[in-house]
Amino acid sequence: MKTSIATVSISGGLADKLHAIAGAGYGGAEIFENDLLSAPESAAEIGRIMAGLGLSCTMFQPFRDLEGMPEPQRGAAFERIKRKFAVMEALGTDLVLLCSNCSPLASADRQAMLDDLHALGELAAAHGKRVAYEALAWGRHVHDHRDAWALVRDVDHPAIGLVLDSFHSLARGVPSASIGDIRPDKLFLVQVADAPFLDMDYLNWSRHFRCMPGQGDFALAEYAAAIARAGYDGWWSLEIFNDRFRMGSASRIARDGHRALLAMDDAAARLLRRPAPMPPRVATTGVAFIEFAASHEEAEDFGRLFHALGFAPVARHRSKDVVRWRQGAINLVVNSEPEGLAHSFDMVHGGSVCAIGLTVADQPAALARAEALGIPRFGQAVGPGEWEIPSLRGVGGSLLYLVDEATREAMWAEEFPHPVAGAPRADLTRIDHVAQSMHYEEFLSWLLYYTALLDVTKTPQLEITDPMGLVTSQAVENADRSLRFTLNGSLAAQSLTARFIQNYFGAGVQHIAFACEDVFAAAERARDAGLPFLEIGPNYYEDIEARFGLEPALVARMAALNILYDRDGEAEYFQFYSRAVAKRVFFEVVERRGYDGYGAANAAIRLNAQARFRDRGEG
Repeated sequence: MKTSIATVSISGGLADKLHAIAGAGYGGAEIFENDLLSAPESAAEIGRIMAGLGLSCTMFQPFRDLEGMPEPQRGAAFERIKRKFAVMEALGTDLVLLCSNCSPLASADRQAMLDDLHALGELAAAHGKRVAYEALAWGRHVHDHRDAWALVRDVDHPAIGLVLDSFHSLARGVPSASIGDIRPDKLFLVQVADAPFLDMDYLNWSRHFRCMPGQGDFALAEYAAAIARAGYDGWWSLEIFNDRFRMGSASRIARDGHRALLAMDDAAARLLRRPAPMPPRVATTGVAFIEFAASHEEAEDFGRLFHALGFAPVARHRSKDVVRWRQGAINLVVNSEPEGLAHSFDMVHGGSVCAIGLTVADQPAALARAEALGIPRFGQAVGPGEWEIPSLRGVGGSLLYLVDEATREAMWAEEFPHPVAGAPRADLTRIDHVAQSMHYEEFLSWLLYYTALLDVTKTPQLEITDPMGLVTSQAVENADRSLRFTLNGSLAAQSLTARFIQNYFGAGVQHIAFACEDVFAAAERARDAGLPFLEIGPNYYEDIEARFGLEPALVARMAALNILYDRDGEAEYFQFYSRAVAKRVFFEVVERRGYDGYGAANAAIRLNAQARFRDRGEG
């Protein structure tokens, strides 16, 4: 796949952008005119920088308002583009993007447009250049790639071709099947962008909400497959306008884009039943374990809460200061080793989740896909007789272990051979979901990480009301819901999510939800064992009794145990929360009765309850 990105897609000065683009693995870059105009380097110097970095200048863009213009505007446009040809020569590209005309002066006379495009082709050819015509979704007379192609086809000039931009086509709902009518030799470049489905004008939607493939809602695999089926073998170039990306790291956004293009290419190949460039997305059968980094004092704090929830320490590591806690199918590992990644993690973040183990059926294929996507592995010294479990760098510097499903039980037996006299209760059955909080500008990066690597789908994005602002939340889930991650980010500096990141010094796991079969029994036993509950106020219970028509006795029982409730049709959801350990990690217990969501209606209640403890200076 020939990968490119428009320089407008990432933050920084032009030279810095080009270094980030080259570092992320692209073969080319589109030079956006505003980036060049504001650069201290000349066009020739930018061309030399690109050559030194091994980057092709795939296109210079944009040029606007030419076809169908009256005089004197028409003559001025042709004079302007002559100057741009000289700039292109210095940059080392022969291709310029011409956007469909948006000017109110533009004529709807199709023959006038054809004549202008033909004259432009003659001029471009005389300068050894080509013009790629693009239908803008908000173009005055041409806003559909089918109409743009009809003009290019009928002009039939070697120097005039077409640019396809996924945003302009998919935002307007143009069928991807129509791409099959386009001759591949006339398709000069493909631009790619995803976006969430929004009900707004095309211009503002495009200028502020584009995102990388896989981060939005467009059917980009089908779009890319249609282009590949038509015989196109040229550049695939990202053109992303996004306010969030302009706040972020240029190198991170560039890496995300490259990863997204590769994942899209893989998905398209699978739709076409062609050889795929990498193994399939990683299928998981759930969370094998969650590892906590903790000092001995912090380990005692976690231990008291684990005991209250019904966990028991069942074994110690063969050689390290690591304890395995268990209940049902849940494994929690507390690592107090005085050196290694967990120790370093604890020194930076305090007692917290430093790793998550996922059970996979094919470790080598999972690692090969991660490598193809540019996801770095992590390696550290392995002691005598210890298992070497491969791991990837994950959220906030934590690790994502890939645990082989076939040898999982042997791993536990050999790694933790020293039994501890502990008998867990049977209240909790499995890990329901893991909630990770991150900087707002990182949110889409980690969403892409999971959807590109793992065989998961996205839930709709939600805006949750925190007492101090809004929190963006979205989940990724596998087919049988044995793996669920919820991702949360907020721009509000005083929101609980933002304060967690500030106090934690980065992104990480903020809470873990455990599933149970009887939430009332689990809550009663946790209360009797001393669990510090998150307390819910009485007004909430008065409201749900009226809103859902619940029996007063049931509501009274929920109120006594701080249990929250939601319903979707006949499906029901019960949940209660612990207080946070050291103001960092807290725990949730849920019972699902056919319910598939996350109790979003209760999120504001939970956040307000946690804010009360924060305001009192408690965890």
